[in-house]
Amino acid sequence: MVKPPLRIVFLDRETIAPHISLRPPRFAHELVVHERSAADEVSARIREADVVITNKVRVSAQDIAAAGRLKLIAVAATGVDNVDLDACAKAGVTVSNIRDYARNTVPEHTLALIFALRRSLPAYRRSVAEGAWQRAGQFCYFDYPINDLAGSTLGIVGRGTLGQSTGRLAAALGMTVLYAGRKGSTDVQAPYVPFDEMLARSDIISLHCPLTEHTRNLIGAGEFAAMQRRPLIINTARGGLVDEHALAHALRSGQISGAGFDVTRPEPPPADSPLMQLLDMPNFILTPHVGWASNQAMQALADQLIDNIEAFERGEPRNCVQP
Repeated sequence: MVKPPLRIVFLDRETIAPHISLRPPRFAHELVVHERSAADEVSARIREADVVITNKVRVSAQDIAAAGRLKLIAVAATGVDNVDLDACAKAGVTVSNIRDYARNTVPEHTLALIFALRRSLPAYRRSVAEGAWQRAGQFCYFDYPINDLAGSTLGIVGRGTLGQSTGRLAAALGMTVLYAGRKGSTDVQAPYVPFDEMLARSDIISLHCPLTEHTRNLIGAGEFAAMQRRPLIINTARGGLVDEHALAHALRSGQISGAGFDVTRPEPPPADSPLMQLLDMPNFILTPHVGWASNQAMQALADQLIDNIEAFERGEPRNCVQP
């Protein structure tokens, strides 16, 4: 008996660059593509879907209940906090995600932020544009600090693929790498160090962990006060890991020497968010959640997304996420 075509609905194709190829699955299917979807459009759009693709659009329990044919939600990202996993489990809906596609792009973006801030590149670029070099009257000037990475200490929170890749790049540059143990844990074994020790010893702290109920506001006022070496804070992981109000105070008061963020909560941030209010500072960089978005990584993501859907259709589901 010939299987009827699967109806696949992509809720937010616009979240992947238009020049990235999304090959058609190698089975009979109908593909419906929406560039973006508002929350109140989701239920109607997926009502007759067998497979739903979403990157950042939330799929709620109500949406899932209304989709009687739904068999698979293929998340076009690693994080799945936009999908109600408990509702999927109760409804027998499989959820898959994308893994290991960003092992180069996110660590490279992390190191780019670190290089830029340790060497004050944004501050010097701005000052040159404002005429400071001409006013200096000599071949160089020293308005902003420049520090080597070699010999400094990088504290990493999260020892998954991205945390370890970042650690390898840092070690190759002559940095000492500390992997932080779970916050509050007294049972910490190598290769980890206690979380508080990481805070005290690090010249740079980089976050590479998921956002969960245990990691929300992982770095707040108390943690900033415990940072003895005025480190840089780098967050290319998830908005919400750092208390943004506490970060703004720490940066403006000099508790930390700089910060580079690629993520906010929510995204995009409102104009009055704490991070947007820091854009006037020479030691702060905010990028629009593009650390994952090298051309190579996006194509790998798109290819893996279709691989996941094809595997599910064959009865061999992969990259499955459990609640």
